[in-house]
Amino acid sequence: MKSDIYEAEKAGIERLRKADIDATLTQDPGALSTLWADDGINLQTPGAPTVGINALRTFYEKFRAEYPEFTVLEYSPDFRELQLVDGWAIEVIDANATLRMSLNGEPFRAQTKLVRVLKRQSDGSWKFALVSPR
Repeated sequence: MKSDIYEAEKAGIERLRKADIDATLTQDPGALSTLWADDGINLQTPGAPTVGINALRTFYEKFRAEYPEFTVLEYSPDFRELQLVDGWAIEVIDANATLRMSLNGEPFRAQTKLVRVLKRQSDGSWKFALVSPR
């Protein structure tokens, strides 16, 4: 029974991971915003932490407006560790990407090591509660 619950939780987390990959590749501010819990905190944005779904949506919209040609050519997170406890999950990942700032710009590789805290929502889905560089 316990392993069935664990497998169901992992399946929900896999759906969030796939949505994260899809949203990252499209850079759609709306899709990126839906990955977050209402009170989510992003510590990887420049400056102060970005806190709350409205601030996160505004951040994504502003970034898209300032860099309309920014493209994620490839995004392949390497999931290193996952811990599940009572509706919360902590995962450690290496986020590997190939990016381009403009259509004529040179592609470049980026690797970010992250810790992500995930929170199960009341509907059973998973969302980011906290994302932080490690």
